[in-house]
Amino acid sequence: MKLLTHLFSGFMICLLSLIGFSSIAILVNGQKLSQFDQVLISSIQGLESPTLTLVMKFFTFIGSFPSVFVISLCAALFLYFVLKHRTELILFGSVMIGTPIINQILKHFFHRTRPDLHRLIEAGGYSFPSGHAMNAFAVYGIIAFLLWRHIPSHLGRTILILISSGFIFMIGTSRIYLGVHYPSDIIGGYFASGFWLTMAIGFFQRYKERRSKRMSLSD
Repeated sequence: MKLLTHLFSGFMICLLSLIGFSSIAILVNGQKLSQFDQVLISSIQGLESPTLTLVMKFFTFIGSFPSVFVISLCAALFLYFVLKHRTELILFGSVMIGTPIINQILKHFFHRTRPDLHRLIEAGGYSFPSGHAMNAFAVYGIIAFLLWRHIPSHLGRTILILISSGFIFMIGTSRIYLGVHYPSDIIGGYFASGFWLTMAIGFFQRYKERRSKRMSLSD
């Protein structure tokens, strides 16, 4: 019953993420979010200062592929040797490998050019959905999911979610601040990664349940 509840919750999150991404994609494709993007860009870039620029460059750096790769490698080693999550490495690896692949497929499908208003750094490639947003959501989302059951207290779990959410939010915001993404790119990236992450977790939970039943029958 508990598994069914989790699977249903995951299905609903997956469905809402798919609807959210589809809605953003349709609006982006029809150029219906120009005013929304411009208002948010002006608000965020209006906070510009030397100190804040350094902070945002830091967050955009830890959301880049090399940083995500190092973070993922450290997390995988921790899961394997410390928490003994041998089977969970399949889920972790699938999420981390699948995210950039899905991002590149979507980017080449939508062909959205990056904003060219006030760039503080340079970035190549297409804009929608944001790779940084997708990678951040995937890595911190899956780490939070796998660490959740090892934290018994409500306070500890709340801190885990706040830290994960904070990194996801700041990495996405840094891309807007630095002028290389529209806000709709970031939101679309979150929705796309949310869909992929919850779908992967759902399939993995189902796989674990079937594996557990086979083992119990063999005993």
